[in-house]
Amino acid sequence: MTRVRITTALLLSLGLLAACDRGSPEATPDAGRPALPPAPVAAIQPHVVVAPHGAERQDEYYWLRDDARTDPDMLAYLEAENAYADAAMAPLAGLRDRLYDELVGRIKQDDASVPYRYKGYWYYTRFEEGQEYPVHARRAGSMEAPEEVMLDLNRLAAGQSFYQVSNWEVSPDQTLIAYTEDTVGRRQYTLRIRDLATGELLPDAIPGVSSSIEWAGDGRSLYYVENDPVTLLTKRVKRHVLGTDPAEDTVVYEETDDSFYMGLMRTRSEKYICIGVRSTVSSEQRCTEAAAPGEFRLVAPRERDVEYVADHLGDRWVVHTNWNAQNFKLMTVADGSWEDRGAWRDLLPHDPEVYLEDVVLFDGFMVVEERAEGLSRLRVLPDDGAPSDVRADEPAYAMGLATNAEPDTEWVRYTYTSLTTPATTYELNVVTGERRTLKEQPVLGGFDKANYVTERLWAPARDGARIPVSLVYRRGFAKDGSGALLQYGYGSYGNSIDPAFNGNVLSLVDRGMVYAIAHIRGGEEMGRQWYEDGKLLRKKNTFNDFVDVTRFLVEQGYAAPDRVAAMGGSAGGLLMGAVANQAPEDYRAMVSLVPFVDVVTTMLDPSIPLTTNEYDEWGNPEDPEYYDYMLSYSPYDQLEEKAYPAMFVGTGLWDSQVQYWEPAKYVARLRARRTDDNLLVFRTNMEAGHGGRSGRFQRYREIAEYYAFLLDQLGVEAPAGSGT
Repeated sequence: MTRVRITTALLLSLGLLAACDRGSPEATPDAGRPALPPAPVAAIQPHVVVAPHGAERQDEYYWLRDDARTDPDMLAYLEAENAYADAAMAPLAGLRDRLYDELVGRIKQDDASVPYRYKGYWYYTRFEEGQEYPVHARRAGSMEAPEEVMLDLNRLAAGQSFYQVSNWEVSPDQTLIAYTEDTVGRRQYTLRIRDLATGELLPDAIPGVSSSIEWAGDGRSLYYVENDPVTLLTKRVKRHVLGTDPAEDTVVYEETDDSFYMGLMRTRSEKYICIGVRSTVSSEQRCTEAAAPGEFRLVAPRERDVEYVADHLGDRWVVHTNWNAQNFKLMTVADGSWEDRGAWRDLLPHDPEVYLEDVVLFDGFMVVEERAEGLSRLRVLPDDGAPSDVRADEPAYAMGLATNAEPDTEWVRYTYTSLTTPATTYELNVVTGERRTLKEQPVLGGFDKANYVTERLWAPARDGARIPVSLVYRRGFAKDGSGALLQYGYGSYGNSIDPAFNGNVLSLVDRGMVYAIAHIRGGEEMGRQWYEDGKLLRKKNTFNDFVDVTRFLVEQGYAAPDRVAAMGGSAGGLLMGAVANQAPEDYRAMVSLVPFVDVVTTMLDPSIPLTTNEYDEWGNPEDPEYYDYMLSYSPYDQLEEKAYPAMFVGTGLWDSQVQYWEPAKYVARLRARRTDDNLLVFRTNMEAGHGGRSGRFQRYREIAEYYAFLLDQLGVEAPAGSGT
């Protein structure tokens, strides 16, 4: 007996309701458009989810989960929802297409990255007019030398519905390139090796690996990380000798703790190859000499709540660590003593007001990436001499190191951007102070930064915290409480959302909207404590902060109370779901992409990728205290019979980070329980994963669709005189 009773949904999926595809969105019934056909209805099948401590929950849409992604009933339901999305969005097709043209029209299609020098070659990535994928290339000696194409992804992607090269590494003798490719979107890669002189592929193809690879010093062998085929966790580091059977590859390290991720790195000196393992709260590193690989020797044993990364240059190691330093510090140890943590000495002491994010070593100096008052900055620390800060000229901006491939230089490359300044690559001479502009990312379509204003505000949270907010709007915008606002947030994993330039939002801002980023707790914008205050049993601070920012911006006149939209993806989709349950009256519309909305069920299942790695982020629901707390905010579990904002929910069938069935179940239950008539669109990309489509331009079609949804829901008019 079939598990599904879809009725209208099945008719939609078969195209039998095509005559209704010009129906209007439910949110605008007065627009003179025909009504939409009924939305798809998922079958209800009782299912009880039982926690190890005995707690039970009903999950009537559990049947939508199919690990193999082949169940015909499940696929029919997703296709029916896609057909309904087509019908719902059909009246906005013209606006969607104009938005797509705007988005793509700002891109310089024959663009190229800033070349960088490494071992006698200049490396760069370029795009060709009209092509979806990049070309990775190099030139020997100078940029006037003939081009050597290493990887042309347009050719490699031919015939594939999805294609991605996540990483590539050139062999020490510069003759081979190893790269990892994904043709599904599942982030399960195949390692391939190409001869750079002939362009021929070597027979050494190794599937089921992560994107992390490193060549041994001999150039005839390399290290890679093997994934678990079910959980996709990084499990083993193996060494492969070219020309041998991968089945015979040597295991050099195996991780038995499923709460740790694993990756490979080469030290700045290139003397060592290292294996790094990391959980949410601790890390560990093992290294071997690249020229004569042998045993990977432990730098310091893992210890709960102690994180570190050790890098090597010259005769010393520099360790970035939070050992007795919540906001991290730098320590150093001599080359021959790196296994003795007692020999580590402070190099850059802990500062409770400054969060130390990273360090890059150069001959004679270091450059550190820091955060203070919610903003990123760079500091140059000479081995001899006074530190100096790299200047910034705007109230809200983002700054970070660019590619600095070689340490023997006085020139440091970094990028600077803001909500009004396109990404700009600079080169700074740390001796003379001279600064050169290497490139400002071109923005076509008549962009002029003088037409825009960026602000930095501080919104009061209900518990007294001050939340940084970054905004951009078009010059001349009146803060009279009548405007439309899109507020974006994330707030998880310690990921800081910087106020970087986003050419896409110009299509909103040019129509009179305000775009705001709420730097809420759960990120690290304000230091490590900002993260600690937005996870585990303090997770609700993340959601409260987002709502408090919205209410503050409305009070300050940046938007009308009924013209506010919100957007987030992945863990930011959890944010959207929690906020929709908590304060639906504060939002007219929401865009929730690949949303993590079924928190408890997912975290109870260790077979799902990411679950075991994230017990220290969300909590382990096998513990009743964490179970009850997570259940109290889990968006899927807290859906009620009440009115919700209009929503656009997107996912990818092959998503390995947030499985497609989470948003599918969420939308099915939301359709059944909500009491409103607001538009609810659920779009599943059947040929992509967590990051959406792989092509350069395809993703803009997705953006154009949910931008059209937002503009329509907020009643935003076309720019004056634009005709759009």
